[in-house]
Amino acid sequence: MGGNGSGGASARRPNERLTSWFHRSGWSKGELARQVNRRARQLGAHHVSTDTSRVRRWLDGEQPREPIPRILSELFSERFGCVVSVEDLGLRSAPHSAAVSGIDLPWAGNQTIALINEFSRSDLMLGRRGFLGTSLTMSAGPALIEPMQRWLVPTPTAPEGPQGATLSSLPTSGAGEPRRLTRISGAELDQLEEATAQFRDWDAQCGGGLRRKAVVGQLHEVTDLLQETHPPRVRRRLFRVTAELAELAGWMSYDVGLQPTAQKYFVLALHAAKEAEDRPLGAYILSQMSRQMIHLGRAEDALELIHLAQYGSREQATARTQALLYAMEARAYASLGQPPKCHRAVRMAEDAFAEIGPRDADPAWLRFFSRAELFAENAHSYRDLAYVAGRSPTYVSRARPLMEEAVRLFAEECADDSGGGHQRSYALNLIGMATVHLLAREPEGCVQLSEQALDLANRLRSERVSNRLRTTWASARRDFGEVREVAQLTERLTEELPESEASRAV
Repeated sequence: MGGNGSGGASARRPNERLTSWFHRSGWSKGELARQVNRRARQLGAHHVSTDTSRVRRWLDGEQPREPIPRILSELFSERFGCVVSVEDLGLRSAPHSAAVSGIDLPWAGNQTIALINEFSRSDLMLGRRGFLGTSLTMSAGPALIEPMQRWLVPTPTAPEGPQGATLSSLPTSGAGEPRRLTRISGAELDQLEEATAQFRDWDAQCGGGLRRKAVVGQLHEVTDLLQETHPPRVRRRLFRVTAELAELAGWMSYDVGLQPTAQKYFVLALHAAKEAEDRPLGAYILSQMSRQMIHLGRAEDALELIHLAQYGSREQATARTQALLYAMEARAYASLGQPPKCHRAVRMAEDAFAEIGPRDADPAWLRFFSRAELFAENAHSYRDLAYVAGRSPTYVSRARPLMEEAVRLFAEECADDSGGGHQRSYALNLIGMATVHLLAREPEGCVQLSEQALDLANRLRSERVSNRLRTTWASARRDFGEVREVAQLTERLTEELPESEASRAV
């Protein structure tokens, strides 16, 4: 039973918090023990061996040793679709280094470099040691929002050193002497930026699971470069590449279901964007964090993050950036069940997108936000309002034409690119359109679109697509299980899209 409990026979009080979550989960003690053991094996913690008697002792007040508190936090978070922290469960977690736990990190360039370097190295070791999975939890509420607000605080300007480098940015040798400036050419920087753009295209085409470790490896290499000394202009450009790679590593982690890892990368990306003095990029990273919070059922946090992004980038954001932020604001208001504010944000997104000029030079990380993406986001806002309002036909009728147009545009894009394009976005919006048919009680249309989505899901490495399809199909079986086409697709989906280990733990 190594690694399971804290030992000691001192008097304990029952853990009422853990007991409450446990009873609401519907799990038995044996099922929870099996899930803990399964997750521990996935993380490489092979010393963990839990049984029903050990679960009973946790409920009675025994404090388990790491990594069990983290594992329980992940399992209950997945079960309820919201952040359930270690503290929410009445458990204590062991302290860890700043690089692998917590998000309230120092906003200083050299420390940002060190943290990203250590975190990416640890992530690359995950397959061998399960390091990150046993060390991370999600942050939410004030613990998330307050540290992110410091993104807006200006960074003090340090005095300049040799050849324009700031004294605070000069790493030192063991003798305390500044290292000499490292020369990196413009062509080499161009190659790093082109490689980052290529990674982003691969993610859109194949999902986050195929090349996530390659992105993490590239991120680690760039932070190695940043540990040398560069002129301010080059240093800012390297920080911008670092921010883009860290955001992409976070996005890919989110896509494959590694939620705490994703959040940590997003936070580190925001720190790097601040060092790059790139407010629009920072706003985009905050929008990704907002999307994750919506996914986890924390719409209030999502709205706070979007408002922070809008405020921080109001003087520098392009029309396309503004449209993206308004669209995400609408998603948050929809999840909160606030139709008037959702309608207003949708209109603002459409108006901002209409202001995009043919010669506007948006950065590469923003070019994905096309007309198809705008239609898709606004359609999902109205679809979500329909769910909140009890399958409201009014919002279903608003969602339908927007979702149909998004599906059409993504289909054309993917066909024109001969297998390229935003395949994952196409799959997600096929599923979105299938949910619209479910809301309208049209099972045949739901089946047709789900079949197309399943074809794409088989070619993608995206747990997000697979899970969304499974969730949609669970609703279809519940409402229309007697329909012949629904029963036939259920058999095919069970055979071609079996649940992953992570899914079975939910």
